[in-house]
Amino acid sequence: MMQGFCHIYTGDGKGKTTAAFGLAIRAACSGKSVFIGQFIKDMAYEETKIGKILKEIHIEQMGLGCIFDREPSPEEYEIAVASLKRCKDLLAEGAYDVVILDEITIAVYLGLISEEAVLDALKARAAHVEVVLTGRYATEGLIDYADLVTEMKEIKHYYQQGVISRKGIDC
Repeated sequence: MMQGFCHIYTGDGKGKTTAAFGLAIRAACSGKSVFIGQFIKDMAYEETKIGKILKEIHIEQMGLGCIFDREPSPEEYEIAVASLKRCKDLLAEGAYDVVILDEITIAVYLGLISEEAVLDALKARAAHVEVVLTGRYATEGLIDYADLVTEMKEIKHYYQQGVISRKGIDC
């Protein structure tokens, strides 16, 4: 088995989750098993359908929805902690070749889980597991730990012209 690396896709630009799902599809098409844990999210975005098309990809949503405009509820803290524990167990077991922790950096930024707890989970993973973390505001500690870090930078976006999310393109 080859060594697994840690990727981070962060920044204020569009494409972090899309890049992670692209890697998931590439991995699945080569016969690798993929787990995608979506922190914060609870809506069945179009990309979540890929788990029904490719049996190698398993997706779990691990949140109650967007919480940028309000204080997280006690239940959201509990869900985030339990979700990280589940992901830590999966990483350590090594049953999946690729594990994607979508929006986990947002969960850290909002204080739902700690950077230290995420690093503990990453350090406990089986050596062959490739892991991808996505979301804005990746912490310095996570960036230092990662082997590959890509920052998506928004230069221009049609949202600024009043265009809302378009099905199949943005959501």
